[in-house]
Amino acid sequence: MDKLLLSIIIGIAAGVIDIIPMIIQKLEKRATISAFLQYFFVSIIIVNIDLPHIAWWLQGGLISFALSLPVVFIISKEDRKSVPIILTMAVILGTLIGIAGHFLK
Repeated sequence: MDKLLLSIIIGIAAGVIDIIPMIIQKLEKRATISAFLQYFFVSIIIVNIDLPHIAWWLQGGLISFALSLPVVFIISKEDRKSVPIILTMAVILGTLIGIAGHFLK
């Protein structure tokens, strides 16, 4: 399978996993769409990048965490309770994206 197509499929899956709790809680549509797009594009980056001197299984979590920081910075002004949840999900989903990308290549 093409690497880009694989990263798109993983991105859709990761985005859906992230927004399911948001849909259940009936959060704002813009926040839900933003979260989906975040993991969609993060997946493309994680699957298609290779960071030197960093273990393959650690790259996904690090990249996802780093790319979530701008969003967390904006959100933290109004909703501090969401910060640890967002960062935890970033590390977990980023790691799972990296693992999936590694083994499904």
